[in-house]
Amino acid sequence: MSIFKNIFRSKSDKEKKDISNETRGKYMPQEKLPIDESFTINFKANGGKFLYCENLDEIYENLNLILEENNWTEKAGFFYDKNLKQRFKSLNLKTDALNAATYFFTTCESLIANDGSLLISSHQIAESKLREFPNNFIVFATTSQIVTNIGEGLRKIKNNNAQKIPTNITTIKHFKDLDEKDFLTYGSASKNLYLLLLEDL
Repeated sequence: MSIFKNIFRSKSDKEKKDISNETRGKYMPQEKLPIDESFTINFKANGGKFLYCENLDEIYENLNLILEENNWTEKAGFFYDKNLKQRFKSLNLKTDALNAATYFFTTCESLIANDGSLLISSHQIAESKLREFPNNFIVFATTSQIVTNIGEGLRKIKNNNAQKIPTNITTIKHFKDLDEKDFLTYGSASKNLYLLLLEDL
């Protein structure tokens, strides 16, 4: 996907894009950003940190770097998703109960482009509240999970779970430390969140 391979686009390219929008005229509709680019911009604006990876080896490498950077290598994580735990078993990650874990390692249902949030459900957090989880989240997701809006994400959940729709569906949108939050985020669950994003399109 273009955005992830051109994240550090040159200034001249950006200027050209700005100029092209100006020359479109005041009453012409603005050019729409691709949803991958829109998600990236909004997710980072929310305080999220993401690492784009082209294969699983890069996922493993970046996960190790996250753990080292935060001094979590000897700390325990919590996995609710058994399939995810199995997928990363070769890394020999330390695990513990939810109330004793330093970080929560999970997947998500969808990545929402128009507000940079993550859609999750009982598949990821059972029937627990977000406040019951550690402040540190590491999320493993793929580029095919990016959708335009929450409505599209909800339709995807319904289509993928025709037999039994998951419960406890919610979004995580604020990824800044609690002391960085402003009054607009009061009452929201804020998490220090890393997104390991695997290219699968």
